[in-house]
Amino acid sequence: MIAVSLSPVTAVIPARYASTRLPGKVLLDRTGKPLIQHVFENVRRARLVDRVIVATDDQRIVEAVQRFGGEAVMTRSDHPNGTSRIAEVTAEIDSALIVNVQADEPEIEPELIDLAIQTLKDSSSCVMSTLGSPFASDEDPSDPNIVKVVVGPDGRALYFSRALIPYTRSESKVEPLKHIGLYVYRREFLLKYVTLPATPLEQAESLEQLRVLEHGYDIAVAVSEVSYHGIDTPGQYEEFVQRYRESQQRAP
Repeated sequence: MIAVSLSPVTAVIPARYASTRLPGKVLLDRTGKPLIQHVFENVRRARLVDRVIVATDDQRIVEAVQRFGGEAVMTRSDHPNGTSRIAEVTAEIDSALIVNVQADEPEIEPELIDLAIQTLKDSSSCVMSTLGSPFASDEDPSDPNIVKVVVGPDGRALYFSRALIPYTRSESKVEPLKHIGLYVYRREFLLKYVTLPATPLEQAESLEQLRVLEHGYDIAVAVSEVSYHGIDTPGQYEEFVQRYRESQQRAP
């Protein structure tokens, strides 16, 4: 059982050992810390987060988190995705807001977590919030591996897609926004979300957040410059290790 506590905002980090391109990546520790510890520590630095929990189905990850003093819980092994794993944890805790942080983003910025939380707090009609970012100069907006989001003037998401959106035919150019996969949910909605049937657009684009829109709910989107990346390949991990070592050398 997961200990129940009155924590207004709880961040849950779903962490699996399996990874197609980089198995066991959350436990890679060439920086002197396992990858999951970097994520955990950055989330804990967020000013608006009261509690951080790693949710996993692998005892090796539980033990690694406990070694650095973090909180980890075992969940079922049959979850289809991280959202479902987070919902299992959410059912056992008492928090108004739940933050979903990816386990392979060791450079996630605490200020962006706070921004997403505050955005949902300020958007009473929305059930969840997320982030959008302008594209960096070296990123291709037409890349289907990068999800895009279109945001209305009221700050709500209009659509998410792997295609380049919006398509502009006039001289009035609208810059596309990259979607950043950080989510904040109202607890009651997250528990409801996992019971909602999958929807046609969600299945066509393979994007879970479209289920929210197709069922008629609103998502608030905070727009900010975001530079961090997830770790999906050995090369990306090596680059992270190098950046971390350089930052340690610069530290006073």
